[in-house]
Amino acid sequence: MGRSRGQKSRDKNKGSLPQVPKNMKSDGIDVEYSQELADHADLEAQARSNAANQRANNRKK
Repeated sequence: MGRSRGQKSRDKNKGSLPQVPKNMKSDGIDVEYSQELADHADLEAQARSNAANQRANNRKK
């Protein structure tokens, strides 16, 4: 019955959806790390992560 009378039930709240302020958004990196407590596996993982970040940044350019 709603379609025959020109009523649209879809997308009613699209304009009223809340937006997240920029200062509340995070970049997804929220890991606490202590260099003093790092073992060999942690240092190796950090090196791999840095190398991956370098490759990703080189692709963007």
